[in-house]
Amino acid sequence: MAESEKERLDRELIELLNELRVALPGVQVLLAFLLILPFTDKFETLTTFDRGIYFFALLLCAVASAFLIAPSAHHRLRFREGVKEELLQLGNRMAISGLICLALAIAASVSVVADFLYGERVRVPVTVALVLGLGLLWFVVPSVVGRGDRSGDESSRR
Repeated sequence: MAESEKERLDRELIELLNELRVALPGVQVLLAFLLILPFTDKFETLTTFDRGIYFFALLLCAVASAFLIAPSAHHRLRFREGVKEELLQLGNRMAISGLICLALAIAASVSVVADFLYGERVRVPVTVALVLGLGLLWFVVPSVVGRGDRSGDESSRR
């Protein structure tokens, strides 16, 4: 039995909100660690450049939090207004934006730590590898996996 348009929207919105519940703890833990870092003794030993990268990571993490939490807030504020399709489309764009910010925040955070522990020679390749790896794993692979299977069988696309 095929699902109705309402059932599809309900299912897709629930899926989106559940996916956000998975991403949020990671961004919240990273944000918490980034927020306390300036209050540690070792923070004073960071170079001006590392402090800049740190602050960039902090801002990206805060923006990622905002993007990843926003769909739930929008859903709650617009509950029962008959705008699920719009919430789903906007929520999807916000989730993707949040994941982009989170990937960059992770890479920037690791960049500062890599430089602190091992210096610039390790920082650059580790940061580049992390950006490429996260981009590939989070964005490229999902974009290409299953693209060849367009059989029209609805169950194969779920």
